Amino acid sequence: MEKFAQLFSRLEATNKTNEKLVALVDYFEMAPDADKLWCIALFSDKRPRRPVKTTLLKQWAMELTQIPEWLFLESYSAVGDLGETLSLLLPPPVNTQQKPLHLWIQEIVALGEKSDEEKKQYVTNAWKSLDTTQRLIFNKLIGGSFRVGVSRRMLVNALSRYTGQEASALMHSIMGNWSPDSADFNTLINGENVNIIGSRPYPFCLAYPLEGEPAELGDADQWQAEYKWDGIRGQVIKRNNEVFIWSRGEELITHQFPELEEKAMKIPNNFVLDGEILAIKDGNVLNFNELQKRLNRKTISRKLLQDAPAGFYAYDLLEWEGEDLRDKPLVHRRSQLEGLLREFPEFHLSGSIPFQSWDDLAKIRAGSRQRNAEGVMLKHYESAYHAGRKKGDWWKWKVDPLTIDAVMIYAQRGSGRRSAHYTDYTFAVRDGDKLVTIAKAYSGLPNKEIVEISRFVRDNAIEKFGPVRTVKPELVFEIAFEGIGLSSRHKSGVALRFPRISRWRKDKRPHDIDTIESVKSLIK
Repeated sequence: MEKFAQLFSRLEATNKTNEKLVALVDYFEMAPDADKLWCIALFSDKRPRRPVKTTLLKQWAMELTQIPEWLFLESYSAVGDLGETLSLLLPPPVNTQQKPLHLWIQEIVALGEKSDEEKKQYVTNAWKSLDTTQRLIFNKLIGGSFRVGVSRRMLVNALSRYTGQEASALMHSIMGNWSPDSADFNTLINGENVNIIGSRPYPFCLAYPLEGEPAELGDADQWQAEYKWDGIRGQVIKRNNEVFIWSRGEELITHQFPELEEKAMKIPNNFVLDGEILAIKDGNVLNFNELQKRLNRKTISRKLLQDAPAGFYAYDLLEWEGEDLRDKPLVHRRSQLEGLLREFPEFHLSGSIPFQSWDDLAKIRAGSRQRNAEGVMLKHYESAYHAGRKKGDWWKWKVDPLTIDAVMIYAQRGSGRRSAHYTDYTFAVRDGDKLVTIAKAYSGLPNKEIVEISRFVRDNAIEKFGPVRTVKPELVFEIAFEGIGLSSRHKSGVALRFPRISRWRKDKRPHDIDTIESVKSLIK
């Protein structure tokens, strides 16, 4: 546990990607294989189930510390995290237990079958033998809330540095059906149980935002325009009669879209397509909120398949019958792609937009949201399919974000370096005589305004709910977002796509904010 606690401390102490990667690589170099497996499992959402109720942990901690409940709740309110509150309140350890991470987790998992009294004895003995950081990890593991600022992609990149293997191959390996209790580390990272060669995707070709006028790019007839669809960028790969679907975030998502896998199997050839996964029904692209219902589910119900059927709008053909086409000009790849989809129309072609001038295209771009698109893409006809971004060949020309005025009603302290200030806010709009929450946002404000808002929260807090403060609804903000759709999961009945704070509207008062009716009128 000591080595993992050191890793945890290093990861929490920085927000720099490279420093986190170095910390992970250092850990993999010193940890035993069984601990490496659990580290991979914990950082890739394979956490053990919670064996002890959090109410019991709170009760045992108050008995051990002899503090009243009101003081515990005040401490919890100030810290904002139960596991951290427990680790800070408990008295210093009286002994030590030198056990590796995997043994701790095995014992924690076994607690699920124990009585409450046996659980109490185990937990209190552990608390008496662990330092503050180790207790924090132990509390989060036993409370089922272990999380740390490491994405799956960062984990894979660290493993790639450590092993020298390709990141895509490692991603495929760790996303498979494996258990840290029975897996072998070398077998896992070598991908001996998966088809790594056949599944390997290509690095995605990415575009830069167009900041000036499109006329600065030269003659319009040298450019292909197509809609920038609001879905999930992905590659559909078929090799040796197997289909693999990868997201741009380098996650293998084949199981989430069984209908796309089935369609790909109907095409007899081997290929790699780049495109956008969208919810498409009756020939129309649905709002992203419909597609979102399909994401990160272990099983896809028949109702979901009917309500939000997945489709694929193909942008590019990267490989055909084993031949890498990426160095060929776009006009060549496009012609071959169009021929493929004419013969096998299982997937949609993301059609090019005919336009005579940049002014024509500007008018078309302005209506992008009516098609549930974010704007248009511009691709030079002679461009190759580059790995990553290369300025000059591909541009994204997005429509301006939508905005509303809303009032702040809740605030919460940030984490890490932002923990001294209230940086996470919840906003509301008017619904008749009451307020209804519309969005949460935590980015877009300069530090000076964050300090000023934090002072307002401390002086005007009405209620406390753990780390959250209800504040007087007086501060108005302009909230920008990329899209909006109806949603039964939100009290307001709508969901905003990528909300962020555009500016603090000190010139406006609460009666000036938008109504829920005016917000819904933005849905096309």
